[in-house]
Amino acid sequence: MTTAVTISERAARRIGEILKTEGDGAMLRISVEGGGCSGFQYKFDVERARAEDDLVISRDSAVVLVDPASVPFLAGSEVDFVDDLIGASFRVNNPNATASCGCGTSFSI
Repeated sequence: MTTAVTISERAARRIGEILKTEGDGAMLRISVEGGGCSGFQYKFDVERARAEDDLVISRDSAVVLVDPASVPFLAGSEVDFVDDLIGASFRVNNPNATASCGCGTSFSI
């Protein structure tokens, strides 16, 4: 399976920092679920197990998992990390989203 999902340098650095505190074998799972104010929402979890059909994205010390059901929603996306006046967070720059909420955690297609 090929992917166009990428992780920015800033996101990889922050994910690596988080995973380091979680101990050996920790990975970040990004998934898309129904809900949120725009229809779909991103979910971020730390996991130790990966499914055989997970998409695995590695950059530096960051390992990110995406389940097969979420891959089509994230195709072409870049996961970034921003630290601005409203706070620090991961942001998914998703070209598939036709609309998103103000906080950027939910979207519609």
